[in-house]
Amino acid sequence: QVQLVESGGGSVQAGGSRKLSCAASGSRSSAAKCMAWFRQAPGKVREGLGITYIGGGDTAIADSVKGRFTISQENAKYTMYLHMSSLQPEDTAMYYCAAGNNICDSRSLARPEWWGYWGRGTQVNVSS
Repeated sequence: QVQLVESGGGSVQAGGSRKLSCAASGSRSSAAKCMAWFRQAPGKVREGLGITYIGGGDTAIADSVKGRFTISQENAKYTMYLHMSSLQPEDTAMYYCAAGNNICDSRSLARPEWWGYWGRGTQVNVSS
């Protein structure tokens, strides 16, 4: 079992930046090898943003946010981060982290149903 807790959401002006955190606990090493960020706006499907191997390794960022969003990890704290910049009102959404034993590349970003563990999300609101 893996427990995920997101934090860092809030309100930000258009053009601003925000860093989200996802803290993992539980049986991380055996239960999951990948973590990812997703977001979901009201009335829209859940969108994959970026994926990384737990403990380090290659990351993949969705084309829709490439150049503005990046992912990093702090292994000692079992925490993954989503660094967001040049935020726009269309980035307003609930942001979720996920963990699983999926194929750890961009293919898994298109398949939210593949992910076994989810956090409860953190809301980001971008105002113009």
